[in-house]
Amino acid sequence: MKVFTQSVNFNADSKLIKFTKKKVESLSKFHDKIVDVEVFLKVQNTSDKENKITEIKINIPGAELMVKRETKTFEEGVNLGVDSLKRQLKKSKEKLRDSLIS
Repeated sequence: MKVFTQSVNFNADSKLIKFTKKKVESLSKFHDKIVDVEVFLKVQNTSDKENKITEIKINIPGAELMVKRETKTFEEGVNLGVDSLKRQLKKSKEKLRDSLIS
């Protein structure tokens, strides 16, 4: 599985990139046919504390799953996004299994 990470409006440090990659790679336990994952880390220029936007897009055969979170830190955004994608991957795998059975 390939993981592409892009930071928009700032330069992400290597710790953040490694953390993101490790978290996203844990999703392979829930779906064995993940083609690639794109992670976009963006900083919004607002006065809000929750100005960090994390977008994670997963390509699997026949579908594309995406999640977007606005949080105070990128780590929190990645954690919430990965949790949400775990549920989506489980659902998509169940649908795939159901369609193969019927």
